[in-house]
Formats: sequence, C-alpha cells, structure tokens
Amino acid sequence: MRFSKARARMQSSLIRELLKLASCPGVLSLAGGIPAPELFPMEALQKATERALSRHGPAALQYSPTEGHPVLRRWVAERLGVGEEQVLITSGSQQVLDLVARVILDEGDPVVVESPTYMGGLLAMNPYGPVYRPVPADEAGLLPEALPEAAKLAYVLPNFQNPTAAVLSEERRKTVADWAREVGAVVLEDDPYGHIYFEAPPPPPVFRHAPERTVYAGTFSKLVAPGLRIGYAVASPELMEALVQAKQAVDLHTNILGQAILAELIEAGELEPQAEWVRAFYRRRRDRMVAALKAQMPEEVRFQVPSGGMFLWLRFPEGTDTRRLLELALEEGVAFVPGDPFFAGEAYPAARLTFASVPEDAIEEGVRRLARAYDRYLEHAVA
Repeated sequence: MRFSKARARMQSSLIRELLKLASCPGVLSLAGGIPAPELFPMEALQKATERALSRHGPAALQYSPTEGHPVLRRWVAERLGVGEEQVLITSGSQQVLDLVARVILDEGDPVVVESPTYMGGLLAMNPYGPVYRPVPADEAGLLPEALPEAAKLAYVLPNFQNPTAAVLSEERRKTVADWAREVGAVVLEDDPYGHIYFEAPPPPPVFRHAPERTVYAGTFSKLVAPGLRIGYAVASPELMEALVQAKQAVDLHTNILGQAILAELIEAGELEPQAEWVRAFYRRRRDRMVAALKAQMPEEVRFQVPSGGMFLWLRFPEGTDTRRLLELALEEGVAFVPGDPFFAGEAYPAARLTFASVPEDAIEEGVRRLARAYDRYLEHAVA
C-alpha cells in the first residue's frame, strides 16, 4: 500500500497505549490524563438532554451550521471579549490543533514549541512536516529570551501546562505576543486547563495581547465531560474564515446534540458551580499526591507543586532511564508516562503523573509502588 507523506509522519499516542496496559487487573494508573468520572454531572446532563430534545425536536439530530450553536459561541465570546463571529465550535480542542496546522503549515515550516510540550500537539502537527524549534521552559513557562528570530507558528500551553503544570507569567505572555508581531508568527494558544486553578486564576490569555495573531483553543471536556467532544477556537476574522473552511472539509459541523445539551447547561446557570466543584475535587487529590511524594520519594526526585490542572511533573537525576523505570513500575502494579515523548528535541529524565482520575484512597498506594520501582531501578543501576 502506498501511503502519503503525511501518513508516514503519523504516530500512535503513547498515552493511549499506556491506558491499555493500565487497564490490566491490579495496575494503578497514574498515567492517563482523563477527567475523574465522578465529576461528570450525570443528573444535570440527563435533564439537559431531555430539555434539548423537547425544545429542538428533530433539529437536534440534523446537520447544523459549521460555526456552531449560538449559545455556546456567545458564552465563549463574552469570556474572551470578542464578537460571536470570531468563535468556532469544534469537535474537541484537539480538532483546533489540526485545523490550525492545516491552514498555517507547509512542509519544512519552523514551529516553536515548549520543551517539554503536550504530545498531542506534536501528533496533530507532525503530518504537515514542520521543523520544530524547541524553547526551554521553567516553572513560569517558556523562556522568551530563547525564542528564535523566525517562525511561522508558535504552539504554547500557558495555563497549568501539560505535562509540567507550569503557568506562563503575564510578562512573558506579553513578550510572546510582541515577538509574534515582530516575526510574523501565528500563536496557537492551547488552554484546556485554565479553569482548573487551585489558588488564583491564571493571567489573561496571550490572545488578549495579540488577537490578530493568536488562535485560542479551549474545551468543555475537562469542565463537563470529554465524551461530548466539544471545544472551540477563537481567532481574528481572517484566521476564522480559513478555520471554518478547513472544518467544512473535515466534518462539516460539530455534534449538534452535544452542543444543544451543553447550551441547556449554560442557560440553566450550571457551568460555574460545576467549575467550582471540579477545582475543589482536584485540589484535594493534588494535595494527597504531593503529600505522598514528599513522604515516599527521595529528595533527588524533584517536582513543583502544581497550582492547577491535572498533572504533576517529576524530574529524575541525569542518566535515569525512565522507560526501564516504567517496566519496573508495571511489575509493581503502577503506570506513569515517561517524559521523553513530550519533547520535540533533546529530553531530560522525567515522568508525568496525574492525580485527576486516580481514586483518592489509591493515590498513596500508587506513589508507594512507584517508589518501590525506583528503589529497584537504583539497585539494578548500582549492580
């Protein structure tokens, strides 16, 4: 079979493969970045579904406008301070990443990515043949002084970044916006976790500082439920026209029944209470995992306490083989995501853990198993 160049660049998601391993009996998964099912507002969704079908009838099951449900577009527009015509409802925020890559990238184009970055972003862009320009980052996000002199696209996750949970400082957001104007780059701002803050809300998005050069990607997956597959893009009129045309070529429109259900939740005023519940729920699990790591893992394994999001990033001493560590961890009955797939360039030894979907009473045991695996790794390394 003769496939395209784009097909040759496609890769499977390591996380999806790990979820298969983690589903084995007896394995505690600290790997998959999936929401806690306990947070899905089942009763509210059931009632909203009934209202949506009663209100719209067969129209809730028909083809619908590419741009999306007006209630959802209005809700997003009000929060970003833009007109509804600048909002596109998508099939999850992952679709935004693909659409932007489709309309912006040609083979060989330079793309700035954080180091590390969300592996799903790399998977979305890889088929279009970009040349990545990794920019190192610290706890305040990417280092602006390392931004290159030329790029066509910059992919950034400013809020509780996946995988590190770093928050891009407000000063750096302004610097990224200024840099994009200077070099003529488009900024793809991916923000799935901005509403999951544990102390204070994050700074205003990069989009506010450079709306003409930024595509803002958001999602309802972490707030309500990922099965609805509803995300959104916010962009300038010029960029929006291109995104709408690309979406029409891909799937015509986003799941209209899911949009109608979500619109019912919005009009019933149920989203903000849901967000407060999500924040409190994940804060407790974050605290539990941080306490377990401090008690079980040696000081040489470093981490920052995340101020939001769903992840915790461990950094191991130089030379640690995290793939081998994963093998030992699976033998101990625990799974995590090794750090190297999150890098588009040179990687350092790290691991991503999630506290979001782990039962609260299992977090300590999961960390205990990971600590045992690391002890075994060190014994073998010395031997």
